[in-house]
This record gives sequence, structure tokens and C-alpha cells, in this order.
Amino acid sequence: MPGNHYLPALGERRSDVVDRIRWVGCALLVGALLAACADGGGPESTAGDDPIAIGFVGELSGPFAIWGVPARDGMRLAVDELNAAGGIDGRQLTLVERDTQGVPEEGVTALRELIERRGVIAAGGLISSDVALATARIAEEEGVPLFLVMAGSDRILTPDSRMTFRTCLPSASTIIDPLVAYLEAEGITRVAAIVADYEWGRAVEDAIVARIGPLDDVELMIEVAPVQEREFTSYLRRFQDLDPQLILATPHPPGALPLTRQADELGLTAMVTGSNSPAAAVVAEVGDAAFDRYLDLACADFDDPAYQELAARYHDRFGSFMEDAALAGYGQVLLVADAIEAVGTEDPALIAEHLRQNRFTLPGYAWELAWTSNGDLAGAEPLLTILREREPPPGVNPGAGWYPEVVFRSPPLTPAGS
Repeated sequence: MPGNHYLPALGERRSDVVDRIRWVGCALLVGALLAACADGGGPESTAGDDPIAIGFVGELSGPFAIWGVPARDGMRLAVDELNAAGGIDGRQLTLVERDTQGVPEEGVTALRELIERRGVIAAGGLISSDVALATARIAEEEGVPLFLVMAGSDRILTPDSRMTFRTCLPSASTIIDPLVAYLEAEGITRVAAIVADYEWGRAVEDAIVARIGPLDDVELMIEVAPVQEREFTSYLRRFQDLDPQLILATPHPPGALPLTRQADELGLTAMVTGSNSPAAAVVAEVGDAAFDRYLDLACADFDDPAYQELAARYHDRFGSFMEDAALAGYGQVLLVADAIEAVGTEDPALIAEHLRQNRFTLPGYAWELAWTSNGDLAGAEPLLTILREREPPPGVNPGAGWYPEVVFRSPPLTPAGS
């Protein structure tokens, strides 16, 4: 039945889970870690059966690997913690991993193999819009839920989509809205953008033109670069006469980091926006020039104690900062676990229906997850953060000397077509 689900981090005690799961109009208790229903009923334990297979199909190499690896690691952590807590109704989970290399054809081959030969009941980890556009068609055809981490192109979801779900990055047509609200609040009137010539970049460009272009008091300049581009000096020189206050690198995720460093080297003082860029990678490549300058969107609420507790465990396991791609990967496994226990079966169609009909509070997330009928985020509230030189919370990223600070909380975004 439709309702609100609180999905705690898997380190919490099971009794806490029972107390904190909330349903609207229903007394049924379910949760990511419950071993059975409260009355002892529900599906029989099938301990000893083959593990429940979940797929990771994402970018572990190529320009999108800095998002793909954390997403995979977040899924690994959730699977390991869930298995240590007894699995789902006594059954263990296994994560079957495939690297798409950022190539759509590789993604299609990988997802088909995961479904048809490895028997995965759901898959997650998608970063590249080009790959997601191809693999979403396979997920719909095969009837298996597919979770997007980034991959924000509006064309990925169609009115008939029922198996594909965004979980972190909102669609390209809406992602500019919080940036527009920020530039208006700050009185920014000179804006430049560098667009990657691929699905996501062009979609965000359309949104920039539609949302910023008509603003009478804002000067806008746009340059387009190949998605593989890493040398942006010539593009940035064209912005020097404009002297932008804000450079939108959101349409060029792989290039946002070198672009920021090269802008600093040219003496441009503009703030730069990324596209949910991994903070550790930003600091590693941009250095001190990132602090008090690099703005980025996030689905992780870095101020939330639930995020900080989870991120400390993630750091213990992987020795790195828990980026929001990792949080999304972790959450995708929780969603599948909750759905299996709620519907009492591994049927992918029922899992997808459960997701569409309910709302979910995931640990560390900036908003409550819910979806439209075709898998778009309903009411996403992404955060705009800036990197600051300060000590992170205990255990989260020991000794780093930096941590994201929330500077703007977006009002709920309206999905395209709503």
C-alpha cells in the first residue's frame, strides 16, 4: 500500500528500524533490515537459496569513473552491511559489477548479460546520459528496475517509462532552476557557460537558454567543447571581455575540474558550478583555488548527522570521502531491499510498482525520495554547496582540512511535463 518509508542506515539496530518506519494509512511494518513482519508472518525465510543478485552497470573507467567508482562502492557497502545483518528474509545479496566504460554499446551488452545470464532483479549505478539513454530502453524491454545516479538527460525517461528511476541528479530541464534562484538571490548579472557536446551537455544548454537567456539584466555567453576536452584555456579567453561572475560548468561534468583550475590561472575570478562533482577529486585537481569558489549541486545533506554517521563507516571501509554518488548507490540497494520485503517477492515489476507508489526517507539524503509515474524525481530539493577550508566532522574524512558547506537549499523542483 502507498505510504512513507523511513529506510535507516544499515548500522542501526533492528528494533530502531521497526520503531521508525512510517506508513500512511497502513499498519504494516517493513524496512530495509526487518527479517519478517511484526506478527511473524510474511514470506518464509529462504536461507540457503541462491543469493539475490543486484547489478552495478556503470562507469568504472573513462571520463565518468570519478562518479562511477564511488557509486559502486556505495552499493558494495550496503550489500555488505545488509548481509552482515542477516540479508533479506535470511537470503544474502550479491552485487554483480560491469564497467560500461562510458560507451552506450558496452552498457547495453552489460545490462543484457546481467539480466539474462546473471538473473539480476534490479541494476543501478548509471552515470553517463548516453549510456543511460541506451540501457533504459533495455530495462523497460526486460522489465527490470534501473536506477540512475547522475544521467540527467530528459530523453532517458519517456511517458511510458516504468522501470527507470532517477535517484540523485534531477533532469537537465530542471537542474538549472536552483542555479537561477541562486544567481538572482546573489545579484549575479554576468554568466558564462561551457557545454559538453553530448546528451547531457546539450540538454542543460537548452535549459540555460530557456531559463537564463530571457533575463533582461543578465548577460549570457556560451561555448561548446567536446566531452573529452581537458584544455579550456582558449574557451575561457573568449569570456575575458565579459568578465563573468559565474561560470556554469554544470553542462560539462568531466571538464569542470580542469576548467576551474585553468580559469584561476587566467586570472578569472568567477565562481564555478559543477555537476555533482566528487569533492575529493575537485580538491585534488584544483587545489586551493577550489575553496570559497567551487559551487556544486548535491543530493547528500552533508550537515545531516545520519549522513555523517554513514560517511564515517564508508571512510572506514574505503578510506575516502563519501561523495553523493556513493550515497545514491548505497540508497539504491536499500530501496530494493525494502521493496522485496514489502511485497514479499523478487518480482521486478512489483518492486518497481512499490517504488512508484511510496515515499522514502534515506539516510543522509537532502530530500524525501518519491517518483512520478515514469520514474522522474518528484519534488527533488538539491543543495548548492561550496568547498570550504575547515575540519570535517569526526570520522567523515579525517585530516582532509576541507568540507562542503551548504549555501542554498532549492525549493522543490517540478519535473518536466508535470
